[in-house]
Amino acid sequence: MAGYGIAAPRGVVIADPAEARAAAAAIGPRVVLKAQVHAGGRGKGGGIRLAADPDEAERIARLMLGMTLVTAQTGSAGRIVHRILVEEAAPAAREFYLGAAVDRARAAVVIMASTEGGVEIETTAAETPSRIDREYVHPAVGLCPFQARALVQRWGLSGEPLRTAARIILDLHRAFEETDASLAEINPLALTADGRWLALDAKMEFDDNALPRRPEIAALRDASEDSPLEVEAAAAGLSYIKLDGDIGCLVNGAGLAMATMDIILLHGGKPANFLDVGGGVSEDGVSAAFRILACDPGVKGALVNIFGGIVRCDLVARGIVHAASGLGRTIPVVVRMEGTNAAEGKAILAASGLPFIAAEGMKDAAEKIAALAGRDRGGGR
Repeated sequence: MAGYGIAAPRGVVIADPAEARAAAAAIGPRVVLKAQVHAGGRGKGGGIRLAADPDEAERIARLMLGMTLVTAQTGSAGRIVHRILVEEAAPAAREFYLGAAVDRARAAVVIMASTEGGVEIETTAAETPSRIDREYVHPAVGLCPFQARALVQRWGLSGEPLRTAARIILDLHRAFEETDASLAEINPLALTADGRWLALDAKMEFDDNALPRRPEIAALRDASEDSPLEVEAAAAGLSYIKLDGDIGCLVNGAGLAMATMDIILLHGGKPANFLDVGGGVSEDGVSAAFRILACDPGVKGALVNIFGGIVRCDLVARGIVHAASGLGRTIPVVVRMEGTNAAEGKAILAASGLPFIAAEGMKDAAEKIAALAGRDRGGGR
């Protein structure tokens, strides 16, 4: 935010309690300590705390570092705090919310503004949507200054505070566009008693497909905040997202992967991941995908759903046979194959001597894996 002209509190990221003391001494004396995890709702979980002096900052950092922070967005497992942002405490007279996101229904970027800053904006959107004002950005024209002014005029501002707030909206939109973001929000945007505007906290999400042309953003990635399996999958060029179910999915094509997860849910199962190997995957890539899927200790069974087009079914079959042969654990694997070289692929699986279970069609595959995984978890299916 500061790089786009939006004022922010001074802050230092630390990973050691002694560093927290030094940071507070340089910035403070009063500072805020913020757990750096990929989840919102940190304040309610004890992940944002105020320290009155360097001694207290060190004491709080000692408590926070290594703690498991549980919020509404982390799930019950929580997130381990490895780093803390030590930031100057800035008293706010008023708090606002600003955000930029893609509205897919409108096929346009939407700028959102609200006087309900500092709270869970999702709750405000669900319960009192009238408190969030919106302006839509025309793709050919961009965000106009009059739109920014219209948003902040609804805040009851006038004079210099209004003009500065309007500039912040324009700067936020510029940051959103120039970083290929999918979300950029400031919550809260504070107006201090002496008339200063400060972005007290901010969140940005970026389009992964744009990262090759944004190396400065890609360099900021903190792999410790990602699932180790997701890190391994990214290194192998695979699209993998870990979920909280117990049926692993290996599919070619994002649309088919989504449909596969839907039909597993429809038949009483719960997907453990989204895993799209894509159309140009190699045999080694398929092996890596299957190993990643099977190494998730929560996976009780796997569904391989392949519709051969660019990728051949025999190539996929060799890849999963190679991976399954070297695993240290056995899980039930249901395989549905159609399309290019499907007969050859099925023959490779049958000749492997491994207990692959053939399925005819997606419904049959989903029913079989849901029953097998349910039985393995003691569900009696």
